[in-house]
Formats: sequence, structure tokens, C-alpha cells
Amino acid sequence: MGFYADRVLPRLVEQTCSLPALDPLRDRACAPLTGAVVEVGFGSGLNVGRYPPAVTSVTAIEPAELAWRRAAKRVAASPVPIEREGLDGQRIPLPDSSFDCALSTFTLCTIPDVEAALRELRRVVRPGGLLCFLEHGAAPHAGVARWQRRFDPVQQRLAGGCHLTRDIPALLVAAGWRLGEVERFYAPGTPRPWGAMWLGTALGGAAD
Repeated sequence: MGFYADRVLPRLVEQTCSLPALDPLRDRACAPLTGAVVEVGFGSGLNVGRYPPAVTSVTAIEPAELAWRRAAKRVAASPVPIEREGLDGQRIPLPDSSFDCALSTFTLCTIPDVEAALRELRRVVRPGGLLCFLEHGAAPHAGVARWQRRFDPVQQRLAGGCHLTRDIPALLVAAGWRLGEVERFYAPGTPRPWGAMWLGTALGGAAD
């Protein structure tokens, strides 16, 4: 992966995604989860400790070895059992309908083939199961969106392929998810090109 991607980038992601202002948003994203959960882009485990009591297990999909190692203390302290079962959200090595819910926080911006990943999540989540998400992406205001398009090439180079301009709800619908309640807003204390957020749920159906 290279020194920067392997050793530096996971630390930068952890720092930027662990801002205190994001804590209540993570809590809200995790609140609807129940049963067996697959978390794509598990990272260093910043959602650990936020899973509600109804969650019985978490399966982590995380490509970065350093991020998984940095999650070790959180995983060990978790009251919910957590296991790492995959490295790539585009190809989850588990059977159909293995999970009750899926969780994605600040992940769909970066997966190279995000459409494939969303279809794969729909495959492994049982029909009627939820995908709970907290993601940044395309801003609702034209002026902010213009700045996002200007910054996007640099963002992708420096942030491991992270896109500023993805329309997350549109991607979900294209992959066969049905949107539930979705909120769109700017995260407090974050520059708007990076702080345009979606928080919500989507309902799965039988995979194609």
C-alpha cells in the first residue's frame, strides 16, 4: 500500500473522524441497530461503545491493518463481541442474509466501487434489515458544491481516495436500498466543503 497509505493515513483518519462534535452524530447513527451487525469501514473502532443493547454481535470489515491494531483496546473492552471477517466492502466473504443490520460511518466516500459495496451489503443483510449511515458528501448549496469540486482531486490524493462530492442517498437508491428517514445538514465546527452530512437509514430487500 505504501508508507503513507499504510502507516500515516489510518492515523489521520482516526484523528479527523474522532472530533468530539461527531460523537452525538455517531450515537444517533448507531441507535437503530439491532441483532447481528456488519460494520463496513470499521477503522479504529470509533463506534465501539455506541452500539445499543439490542446489538448481539458486530462483524468488522476493515482493510487497514494499522487501523485494526489501533482498535484492539476498544474491541477488547466492548460488551458486544466483535470479529473481523473481511478486508473489502466490495466483496464480503459471508453468506446471503447473514446480518440484521449494517453500519457505515464516513466510509462510503472512500470505497472505490461504492455501488458494488452497497449491493454487497444488501446481499448480506436480511430482507427488511437496516443500513444505518453517517456520511459526508455533496453539499446542498451551489457555492459550497463548487468548492468541493475544486478540492476533490487533492482530497482524493491526500485522503486515500475520499470523495467530497458523492450523493450518498442517490447511491443507496441505485443499489436497491429504500431510504428511510434521512437528515441533511452541516456538521458543527467543520468547514462546509467537508462538513456536508447525511445521517439516516435505508431498508434492504432481497438481493438481485
